[in-house]
Amino acid sequence: MSDTVYVLNGPNLNLLGLREPEIYGSTTLDEIAGMLEDKAREHGFTIDMRQTNHEGMLVDWLHEAQAEGARAVLLNAAAYTHTSIAILDAIKAIKTPVIEVHLSDPKTREEFRHLSYVGMVAAKTVEGHGAQSYTMALDAVASDEV
Repeated sequence: MSDTVYVLNGPNLNLLGLREPEIYGSTTLDEIAGMLEDKAREHGFTIDMRQTNHEGMLVDWLHEAQAEGARAVLLNAAAYTHTSIAILDAIKAIKTPVIEVHLSDPKTREEFRHLSYVGMVAAKTVEGHGAQSYTMALDAVASDEV
């Protein structure tokens, strides 16, 4: 097992800071990456942070995390959280622990966001803490919660 933690981000997260800041905050994905890199150094980890708007790419990256011996995956699948059985199956297919991450709390939002296929198989879920959800998830990896 390596000390690399994959941080995988799904659709529209490239627009963080611009898109619905009243829900997702004003922190950009690049700023979150910087926060995570600082926190990762404290824990002796390396971050491999990626974003895609394509479901299959997230599946491929989950497989890659397993193949590369990643310590864990922090996954913000965004809207795919609520729709993707393919991502659910990819998480089930790998041994690498996956932590589901959300900036907002989906359970307090529209009804269709209450179902999480990712959450059905994730080792842990961190949600509703804005950008800090990511660093809290990384802290969970460091404390061997997953």
